[in-house]
Amino acid sequence: MRTLIAVIILSFFATAASAAELCEPRAKVAPALHRLEDAMAKDRFITYTPTSLKVVDGNVTRADADNIRADLKTLRPWFDAIVTYSARDGAELIPGIAQELGYKAVIIGIWSPGDSEELSNALKLAKRYPKLVVGLSLGNEIVFGKRGTWAELARYVKLTRERVPDLPITVSEPFAQFLESDSSDVRDDLDFLLVNVHPVFESWFRTAGPDNWADFDVKIVEKLAGAFCGPILIKETGVPTGPADMGYDGGKQAAFWRALERQMPPSKAHAFSYFAAFDAPWRTQDFNPVAGHHPEEAFWGLFTEARAPKPAIEGLKKLP
Repeated sequence: MRTLIAVIILSFFATAASAAELCEPRAKVAPALHRLEDAMAKDRFITYTPTSLKVVDGNVTRADADNIRADLKTLRPWFDAIVTYSARDGAELIPGIAQELGYKAVIIGIWSPGDSEELSNALKLAKRYPKLVVGLSLGNEIVFGKRGTWAELARYVKLTRERVPDLPITVSEPFAQFLESDSSDVRDDLDFLLVNVHPVFESWFRTAGPDNWADFDVKIVEKLAGAFCGPILIKETGVPTGPADMGYDGGKQAAFWRALERQMPPSKAHAFSYFAAFDAPWRTQDFNPVAGHHPEEAFWGLFTEARAPKPAIEGLKKLP
């Protein structure tokens, strides 16, 4: 969940025309990709992990249907689209409950695309809910976290596309990974980008303000659009609300989201998902690709673990 090499060489990949203007989607995926683009423009995404799903020292606590339903009922007044991380350990229940509660779009994340059971779960869900599931994301920060290579991701994309040729497929990495030359073959073969952009991990973050933090996201998406042909959705960004002794609080989180809402109005080409739905204290004991202790991982939620809204939600208009 970190951006590495945040010096993203803002002159890199500069082109006279956006790559998105020079290509068309694959014929088989085009109808579904247009549904994804419509969701990006019209729906409000949030990146979601069930509050009952925890991974501590490698031990998984499975999410249950009642907990997921309570989570999604809490989110529904403000959000009608979801990005998930996994399709197992209870997370495979999310699309069905989301459809029951009137959500309009789900991007299913597959934490371990080499896990045949998890992949099978995701493909079954895509088939069962064809109007709801608008894309599949293979992994989260697999390359950045050194859990795999671009070559392995290329193989996962190929094998998955053979099984669902008409569904948009992507992988999820920090923006710097997508801009490195090693990623180009995989990046250019994706149907859309699901990218992590975290201004809080930039060296200048503490000396800047909300407008600067949001502007960073905008500029990164513009740079990605010069290198990638297709829609771009930011999956992770934002400001945590703690720990207080690190300078984080609810006011700064809310100010960031209001600034990003102004500077990046959602469109079919570029949009963002609010990150994350709920605080997750267990994340401080989970695997992290960056060495050291990271207490801020517990506080990314727009709601607390007990589902209480934070200032960022209190200042967000409810959906019609």
